[in-house]
Amino acid sequence: MKLGIIGGSGLYNIESLEIIKSINIETPFGAPSDAVVHGKINNNEVFFMPRHGEGHRIAPHEINHKANIFAMKKLGITHILSISAVGSLKHELAPKDIVMIDQFYDRTKQCGEYTFFGEGIVAHIPFADPICSGFKSFVHELSVSVMEEVYSGDKPPRSVDGGTYVNIGGPAFSTKAESETYRKLGFDVIGMTSLGEAKLAREAEICYCTAAMVTDYDCWHPDHDSVSVEMVVNTMKANTCAAKLLIRKTAENFKKVKRDCDCAEALKFSIMTDPQFIPGEKSKDLKPLINKYI
Repeated sequence: MKLGIIGGSGLYNIESLEIIKSINIETPFGAPSDAVVHGKINNNEVFFMPRHGEGHRIAPHEINHKANIFAMKKLGITHILSISAVGSLKHELAPKDIVMIDQFYDRTKQCGEYTFFGEGIVAHIPFADPICSGFKSFVHELSVSVMEEVYSGDKPPRSVDGGTYVNIGGPAFSTKAESETYRKLGFDVIGMTSLGEAKLAREAEICYCTAAMVTDYDCWHPDHDSVSVEMVVNTMKANTCAAKLLIRKTAENFKKVKRDCDCAEALKFSIMTDPQFIPGEKSKDLKPLINKYI
């Protein structure tokens, strides 16, 4: 098994990562956000990709999720830990908390960008539970110890097991009307990037989980000003320390992970198209995904 890390806003350099090489990967869907860094953390193999590219030059709606996840698949990645900055939609989820997401709600209207299929081949993956529950539980246990190690005091930030992530398109933050609507619908956090990764990882039969790092209260909170880039960046600096430690602990303990979930066979009964009708070029492009079924 191999561990992949997709880093979000503010997470670009991991001091504990000993770089072996940077890998530029070609995909049928274009170029990934950046080269994948192949390295080791205390002699434990890991592959790291910054979803916004080096220097944070790619906006949320410009991220080529298909190329990013396909690149991970070509490298043989079996598990992806996604680190994602989010806004909180609930009083009890405070800035610096970590929420281990277990559900998503899509507000992006970009469903065509979140699938490898179409253009002559149809597949419908099961997605009722979009996160690999076993991998999430493993990472959550580690994140609890991370918070205890990074923070101190009477009420340190928490790691929360489970929450619904509403994915908006961005790049603007929400209006107050939108934020209040999402709160009334019962969503927990809001972000711009993770849903597409989760859908594509499932199609690629990769176990996926999101550690959502809370940076702000979006714009609904009566005791806080509307969210600003400065506010987000200041909290992200504190979150980055916890994120890096979580990545290190995940890499160091990854050998303990058991892959007894259904993620590895998500496409087994999902491809609907008769193989004889699949265009040859499409079949060739998707070989890393479908070869064992077609």
